[in-house]
Amino acid sequence: MRRAVSSLATFSFAREHLRTPLTLVLLICLPALFVIASAAVLGEFAQALGGTVAGNSASALGAGWAAAFLAGVLGYFEVASSRGADRRLSLAGFGAGRVALARIGAAIGLALLASAVAYLALALRVGIEHPFHAAAAIVAFALTYIGIGALIGSLISDALAGSLAVALIFLLDTFSGPGMTSSGGISVLMPTRKAADLLTAAGAGQGSPSGDWIGVAVVAATSLVLAFGAFWLSARSRTR
Repeated sequence: MRRAVSSLATFSFAREHLRTPLTLVLLICLPALFVIASAAVLGEFAQALGGTVAGNSASALGAGWAAAFLAGVLGYFEVASSRGADRRLSLAGFGAGRVALARIGAAIGLALLASAVAYLALALRVGIEHPFHAAAAIVAFALTYIGIGALIGSLISDALAGSLAVALIFLLDTFSGPGMTSSGGISVLMPTRKAADLLTAAGAGQGSPSGDWIGVAVVAATSLVLAFGAFWLSARSRTR
């Protein structure tokens, strides 16, 4: 019975976002725009910054960044706009832990949807030589940004300021990533560095070492744990 209630809450949380027309527009249009424009734009920026990413690798990165940005923004609003509702659910007997599980489930579902649209846009635009590698890397981008968005949502309640904070981290991550600059710089500190390595390799038709896959899995799992903590604190912090 509890599992059914939790599943219903997860579905309700996801449907809450999907009922917003702007969310649907972004889910459909943003990945296509990123993939179509990324090959030229990212290639030009990389050339200016001394990087090497271009062509299909740049298009592949565009798909990853589209999924990441959408997941980050949705993760932010999952926390920032739901504090009151989550508190009421927790007080009504649902419990902060189950509220957090439902929220993280909804966030993952939305991230997978964003990843699927981005993957489809990439496949239609340039084709994919390593489809599994590319799909896993795009999902890793999205899962990582769930945690970033949720953490920002737990710290910044103002919608405009919070959205800008997500966008700022996104831009820093994008333009300091692998292949975008001639030196490592702060890219070694960026959470999607390994996922970007996987995605650029997949876009270029190359494989990736197992160490990169392990690193991506660790980062994505850590991000989801942090997101769960943010959802849990959001539901619990005002229950006393």
